[in-house]
Amino acid sequence: MKYLVWLKRSAASIAVAVVVTLASTATPSQAETGSVRVVFTKAGFIVGVGGGRGVLTFRGRHYPFNVSGMSFGATIGGSTSQLVGRALNLRSPGDIVGSYTAIGAGAAVAAGAGGVQLQNARNGVILQLSGAKVGVELSAALSGVQITME
Repeated sequence: MKYLVWLKRSAASIAVAVVVTLASTATPSQAETGSVRVVFTKAGFIVGVGGGRGVLTFRGRHYPFNVSGMSFGATIGGSTSQLVGRALNLRSPGDIVGSYTAIGAGAAVAAGAGGVQLQNARNGVILQLSGAKVGVELSAALSGVQITME
């Protein structure tokens, strides 16, 4: 009787281990992570507008893109940000294209730091970016960013 209980538990443990292993094995159709570098210049009073360029590095290749955006809220001044970070949930380089939204806060007086997390609601891609900010700007605003491939 004890042998049957042990055998059932062992079989269940092996089945769980197999399912976990298969679920965690990466395949080309599963989402991957890329690295991102962006230079973005923004200016505004209440409404901020900006633009810049970036590069996605994905599967060993580099893909340049353009960034444009607008923020609405407590924005005053102007700044240039040099951001680096990760692009999560990518299946192909073209997945980075689209509209992103974020609620973030940052400040720069001469030189400072800024960070933002942006999400593309269409395909679930998330950009986690941080880096140096140069200029005179204070911002706590709702932001929208558009990314297009070059």
